[in-house]
Amino acid sequence: MTSAKDSRSPLSYAAAGVDIDAGDALVERIKPLAKRTMRPEVLGSIGGFGALFEVSKSYREPVLVSGTDGVGTKLRLAFELDGHDTVGQDLVAMSVNDILVQGAEPAFFLDYFACGKLDVDTAARVVGGIARGCELAGCALIGGETAEMPGMYPPGEYDLAGFAVGIAEKSALITGETIGEGDVVLGLASSGAHSNGYSLLRKILERDAPDLEADFHGRTLRETVLEPTRIYVKSLLALMREAPGLVKGMAHITGGGLLDNVPRVLPAGFAAHIDASAWPMPPLFAWLKEAGNVAEQEMYRVFNCGIGMVVIVAENDAAQATRTLTDGGEVVHRIGRIQRCSPGEAQTVVA
Repeated sequence: MTSAKDSRSPLSYAAAGVDIDAGDALVERIKPLAKRTMRPEVLGSIGGFGALFEVSKSYREPVLVSGTDGVGTKLRLAFELDGHDTVGQDLVAMSVNDILVQGAEPAFFLDYFACGKLDVDTAARVVGGIARGCELAGCALIGGETAEMPGMYPPGEYDLAGFAVGIAEKSALITGETIGEGDVVLGLASSGAHSNGYSLLRKILERDAPDLEADFHGRTLRETVLEPTRIYVKSLLALMREAPGLVKGMAHITGGGLLDNVPRVLPAGFAAHIDASAWPMPPLFAWLKEAGNVAEQEMYRVFNCGIGMVVIVAENDAAQATRTLTDGGEVVHRIGRIQRCSPGEAQTVVA
């Protein structure tokens, strides 16, 4: 006698919405991308249960510096505007720029890609951007995880997280503790909004409803808002190697803008006074300010406003730092100076 239970069709993982073959196909697509990012310290290859990295014996007292981040609501624009090729670089930049400010050379990177149903072509485009970001940072894409979770994400959407590990000589860690009165604040130009402030940016786009494909200062607005985050690793590592100890402090200008990020590297009793006229406000930020009727101080607290990285050096070292960073491809602005401040006063003033 056959029960009702026995008469039902057999279930499989594929019937439940998980395509193992698609996952395997993605791994094969990723392997040549990851291979381009390899470093001599990497042991093994993509596909194992864990990734192996040998710390170079050139370090006397190696310190591991780690960071993790995502891309935030910029992903929403990637879904809406088919911008899957660039968000991978954003993902890498958010973490490698963060660990860089402490004096660490990014060594390897891992990514986490989660979706409801795996689209191999879309995922490969995202990972292609991650690989490009790793090449720009000089770090190895050493592994990651692709999670297909039916019912967790709407069709066509995914989430991203990244994890970077770098290495620094203990004696060369950059802590900001030597920053003092009269030091110079240098600002390195951003490539755009990077990956921060996109909840407000998207709100402005929604309310203003501009033509995203129309000309916007020589390119489309769509291209402008999807421009990937600049990676500052190679130029700043070149400066740190050329003149050890010259850089007193650095701040990656992410969520919180100039007003909230620069104080993170300043000792108590000191403030950065930044001259807003010291660099040109890029057209994107000028448009966001006008279209959204955003207050000036709100702009400096939400967006990078054209400055993606801040570097603090002594007055006597400012010319050398500017020259080396410019030679490394950066656009450098002298944007301010360090002054003493009283307890309770703002540690960053933009005026």
